[in-house]
Amino acid sequence: MEFKIPDSVISILDRLESGGFSAFIAGGAVRDLLMEKVPHDYDIATDAKPRDIKNIFSRTIDSGIKHGTVTVVENKTGYEITTFRRDGEYKDGRRPESVSFVTDAREDCARRDFTINAMMYNPKTGILDYFDGQKDIEKRTIRCVGNPEIRFKEDALRMLRAIRFSAALSFEIEEETWKSIKKCAVLIKKISSERILEELNKILLSENPDYIRKLHECGLLYYIMPEFERCFGEPQRNKYHIYDVGEHIIHTIKNTPPDIVLRWAALLHDIGKPCCSSTDSNGVIHFYGHHRESGKIAVDLLHRLRMDNNTIHDISVLVENHDVRVEPSQPAVKRMMARTGEPLFEKLLLLQTADNMAKKPIHFPEKKKRIDSAHRIYKEILAERQPYLVSHLAVNGKDLIRLGYKPGREIGDTLKRLIDEVIINPSLNNRDYLFKSAKEFRRKKK
Repeated sequence: MEFKIPDSVISILDRLESGGFSAFIAGGAVRDLLMEKVPHDYDIATDAKPRDIKNIFSRTIDSGIKHGTVTVVENKTGYEITTFRRDGEYKDGRRPESVSFVTDAREDCARRDFTINAMMYNPKTGILDYFDGQKDIEKRTIRCVGNPEIRFKEDALRMLRAIRFSAALSFEIEEETWKSIKKCAVLIKKISSERILEELNKILLSENPDYIRKLHECGLLYYIMPEFERCFGEPQRNKYHIYDVGEHIIHTIKNTPPDIVLRWAALLHDIGKPCCSSTDSNGVIHFYGHHRESGKIAVDLLHRLRMDNNTIHDISVLVENHDVRVEPSQPAVKRMMARTGEPLFEKLLLLQTADNMAKKPIHFPEKKKRIDSAHRIYKEILAERQPYLVSHLAVNGKDLIRLGYKPGREIGDTLKRLIDEVIINPSLNNRDYLFKSAKEFRRKKK
């Protein structure tokens, strides 16, 4: 079996072999090649020691020298080369306390997480597959190498990785592996928030973002996002909904395009509902103020996961406004654009569409018609460059000071009143009218 391999990778393999060592493409790249996918990167496994690798290649980085990994730079691209190894005890649930280098490729494959990632390939010798990774690819199965409980106790993140690979590849998780995830779920508490967030992002951006449900099914969600866990089983007994809160969120996520801000906003948009549930005299359940509560919970949760502040801001804006009805009129659209900003306004409409798709289908056509109308108006506003922000006004604070205004709140209030007029009638955005209107505001205030 032959694959198309980048020349730089072939060159690395050849130079290691010329030095008297064996060398293979290893891990996920082999899996991707077998599945006729283009690998994102190529990792190399070899029996050469780190010092041998550094002697053979002129441009190297000690990226993980303690664990046998040296990065070699070829054609401005970094390739990780790792010496065959046997891992010692994983005391921190992430990396082994110690490693011992070995000469046997099988031993190196035996320390890896899943069979589909435990294969090696060299164009001259073909594929090394000691644990039936190719069969598991054919069966579309995620299965641990060896004892799954041991694998997860070594590095608890592997439980999340199993779900991530399941979502990315549309594979099922093998029964014993799944049972071990359920048994070991509490160990995820040992893993850093940054590593957890990276895996969650990959699940949400996969072709199966609804596989995030598997975290609930196996018990991981309770330890990672207990706020989301509470949503499963939370009833929504009213005329609009057909799912409980958790399932509604899952269907909303599935209905969004693969954008990390959108998919996180979909996950978090109703997360405050369990805190806001009330039942009226007719037995109808309401969630008054849930958008505000969801916004607060979203910010706290995302900070806990160590997400960057800019992304948290964008997600929280969408969450807090997801339930605001945007009427299909220019003033209404402009006011919402002012609240969200241009890029987020379009994402808000996508979120509202996904949200409504996850409710009773009978109501969707009417809501979609309104959302589409608002989107057309949004495009018209952009095309015509119509003003909707204070910064778009033909006058500014300095102009008002020249009219006798004092710096401070008075100027801000006046500019807000001016933009309110201009939002309704864009033709009023000229200096003569705005000066006249500002003078009138000030005269009335006196």
